[in-house]
Amino acid sequence: MSDRAKPGYDDVVRIPAPPGRSSATGRPPRIEEVAERAGVSPITVSRVLRHPEKVNHETRERILEVIEATGYASNPHARALRSGRSNVVMAFVSNILSQQFGLAVRSFAATLEPEGFEVLVGQTSYSYAKEVAMIQSLRGIRPAAVMFTGVIELEENRAALLELGIPVIETWAFPRDPIDMLVGLPNADAGAMAARRLAEAGHRRVAFIGRGSGRGALRRDGFRNAAAKLGLDIVHEIGVGEITGLVDGRTAFTALLERGGDVDAVFCANDLLATGALIEARARGLSVPRDLALLGFGDNDVADQITPGLTTISFDAAAVGRIAGELLLARLSGRPRAEQRLAVELFLVERGSV
Repeated sequence: MSDRAKPGYDDVVRIPAPPGRSSATGRPPRIEEVAERAGVSPITVSRVLRHPEKVNHETRERILEVIEATGYASNPHARALRSGRSNVVMAFVSNILSQQFGLAVRSFAATLEPEGFEVLVGQTSYSYAKEVAMIQSLRGIRPAAVMFTGVIELEENRAALLELGIPVIETWAFPRDPIDMLVGLPNADAGAMAARRLAEAGHRRVAFIGRGSGRGALRRDGFRNAAAKLGLDIVHEIGVGEITGLVDGRTAFTALLERGGDVDAVFCANDLLATGALIEARARGLSVPRDLALLGFGDNDVADQITPGLTTISFDAAAVGRIAGELLLARLSGRPRAEQRLAVELFLVERGSV
């Protein structure tokens, strides 16, 4: 008996092939198929996707119609190429493992997605080279806007973003000259807050562990300046490059101990570093805070779970993403807010490590 003759066959709901796949083969359509249907060469299809301004209007429209019909490229992308408008927003995070960055991007997406935008996430890994490559890629993606968990320092990257003519939102720092919109943190104030707390606890010989550039350097400088005014002696500064996990904190704390110098308190400019340092201290039989106090920045989930609890400088990371999303929606709707640069408040979370 044929399928057609089976009882109830006409009642079966037929599910079409997913967008972007050939209904006959179930595989994604190839660029050669798009080119054949449009009556052009594959290189012309590629040029429309990468440099649409280099293809004449009639040919470009014909190729875009085939692209949308076959699903070779996503419909939002094809519409962006045709109209110059996109519903894609890029969010570049410095470290995808960071809980704070994750909270911010999740809140950012939750603010934008109900309004029809799609948030795509990339990672710069605190690398200028990756940052350059990702910003260059925006020319092909042509997003509606872009958000960074950080600020853009290289002038060539600042210029490239301005040339795109799209809203740019920087976060996590508070420079005097942001590219466009800003939801920032006063990082130097965080360092000063750490120095004051350690001084209040009676500590005098202190150390710093953190990145030597970007936001880490701002927290270090704030720590230095406040320590000098408070009469604290910064015995050591341990610089860290890319921060990938707790092991970086353990390694940095080991380097600190190997230098000697009788340090009685440490400010770690990142909670991954501080938590790793606390784990290493306990592994070495040190009592925190009796033998050595530790203070962090960020307030991740582990800070509250590890014994004796990490005293840290905190802020509302989810609010950073939400406010950034609200600023962007207002701009894209043609009703930008009067205030385009906002600072997020810092506060101290007291636990047992100081």
